[in-house]
Order: sequence, then C-alpha cells, then structure tokens
Amino acid sequence: MKHSHIVGLGSYLPERVMTNHDLERMVDTSDTWIRERTGIERRHIIAEDQCTSDMAAEAARRALDDAGLDISAVDALMVATTTPDKIFPATATIVQAKLGGHGFPAWDIQAVCSGFVYGLAQADAMIRAGLFRRVLLVGAEAMSRIVDWSDRSTCVLFGDGAGAVLLEGRAQPGGVLGSVLHADGSYRDLLKADHPHPPASPDRKALDFGRDAAGIAAIEMRGNEVFRVAVTKLGEVVNEILQQHQLRKEDVDWLVPHQANIRIIQATAKKLGLSMDRVAQTVREHGNTSSASVPMALDALYRAGRLRQGQLLLLEAFAGGFAWGANLVRWSKQGETG
Repeated sequence: MKHSHIVGLGSYLPERVMTNHDLERMVDTSDTWIRERTGIERRHIIAEDQCTSDMAAEAARRALDDAGLDISAVDALMVATTTPDKIFPATATIVQAKLGGHGFPAWDIQAVCSGFVYGLAQADAMIRAGLFRRVLLVGAEAMSRIVDWSDRSTCVLFGDGAGAVLLEGRAQPGGVLGSVLHADGSYRDLLKADHPHPPASPDRKALDFGRDAAGIAAIEMRGNEVFRVAVTKLGEVVNEILQQHQLRKEDVDWLVPHQANIRIIQATAKKLGLSMDRVAQTVREHGNTSSASVPMALDALYRAGRLRQGQLLLLEAFAGGFAWGANLVRWSKQGETG
C-alpha cells in the first residue's frame, strides 16, 4: 500500500499589508482590542488586478520548486477555496493553465476554513487507492473580497493568501497517517456569506440582478456562538483521531491549527496539554485566511527549520457549515528548506 508523503511546500502572501492601525481609521475599533481578542496584528490584501488563482499558482510553484519537480510530474490538482475566480470553471483548472499543466484532473473543494484538511484527506485516500501518484493540493483565499468593511466584528479577522503541498505516494510508512472529517449543517446560519439570489423570472434584466448582488455576498458571523462550538468540536476531533490511531496526546509534537483566533488555538492546545511553543502560530501575521491558513502555518514551521524526521503533526480546522476535521502526519520530508 502507498503512503502519502509531503515532498514540497510553498506559500504566498500579497504585498499589501493592512495593520490594525489602518482599521482604526476605517471602523470603530482599536489595535489593542483586536490583538487581545484575536491575536491578529496585520493581514495581507490581494491587489486589485490579482485573483485567487494568481495566489494559488504562486504557492503551487513554490511547492513544486521545493520538491525539485515541475507541473509535468503532477497527476492531479486540487484547490480548496471559498473565493473562486468564477462561478465556473473551477479555479483549479485556471491554476493548472497558469502553471502550464495539461490533461490531468483538476477540481475545487469548498469546505471553507476546513478546505485544506478535507482536501488532504481526499488526496491521501486517492493516493492510497492507487489512483494518483502525485497530488498538488492548494488552499487559496481572497477573503477581503467577501468582507463587509463596515462591520467591525468581522472585517478585523480576515486576510488573503495561499499555501500548497505536493503529496507523493511512496511505499515506506509515514506521511499522512489518517484523517477525521465532520459537518453539521444545522449550524449553517451562525457563520455564512449568502450568495445573491438568481433572477425571479427570465424577464428580469441581468443588470437588475447585478445591482441586487452588490454587497450581498459578505461574511456574517455570530462570533460568541461560533467560538463555543468551535472549541468543543475541535477538542472532540483531536481526541477522536488520536484514539483511532492508538496515540496519546503526549505523542503530538506539533499542533498545526487553522489560524482563526488565538483564543481558539490556545484552547485546543490546552486540551492537548501542549505548550504554545509547540503550536504553529501565524495568525498574528495574516489573520484568518480560511483554507489557506493550515498549509501556510505548516510551511512557516518548515521554512523556519523546526520540523524533524519522525515528528507527529496534528492538523485541524473548523469552518462555517459547520465543517471541521483533523489530519495526523508523521513528518518524513527529506532535505533542507529552500
């Protein structure tokens, strides 16, 4: 049986930086309030002439370069995103073209902030089944384009970016050990961004539809309720995946969580009994980048030279839907960071 090993990593953040002090001039908030409640100090904002596929393609190029391979070595491409370039085609097909790839399957995953965790489980299953040898998995988001910048409760939280990993099937044990995924749609209204409704009839002009759409696709969140459920469900999924693999909390070397809020990250680390110096923490630098945050946090650990052969990594995320999940990874990547 093949095992899915991470052989390349890459990430990308847009050049423009928006600090908490910038937000102080936009809405009724403060740097102190944001830092104390979220841990965020700045976020990166996509340029007007960029789109999600541009960020995804750059992160993917860096992952391929890190692996010493090019796009011709890839058998499948998956992009986890909540902010696709278009309704269709899939952003993954656009990324494929920008990378110069042809012929192999490419598709999107929509599980919001859990998209990368869901995607890693899916890619691992396909590699284990022998369907693909190498899968390029990207999480990429332009969250700033669905933020209501007049809503001080949500606009401080989100930023843009992309992270990618190249997975390769190998005979030797290690790599992705397994995954646990969950969802519960009964919570769907606690965290959402509504899509504009279609025209009521064929007689309604497309121009009217466009006007109606303005400002509708914006994030809405009932923060306190989301926080309570997130902490509970993440604690449960951590226990579940460790029990499935007959591992103890003490066996975890690194927690690589979704970078949404420092308080949620701290609560999950506490349940694991992990000190915060064993937790990937990048939320301060880029805020909540949805499906991009887990691969970017993983890449940050890797680039800092903090990962060692044989270490056990626990990746986890919680998202609107609600959707949540976790992956266990036995670190096996060889070589120096690029």
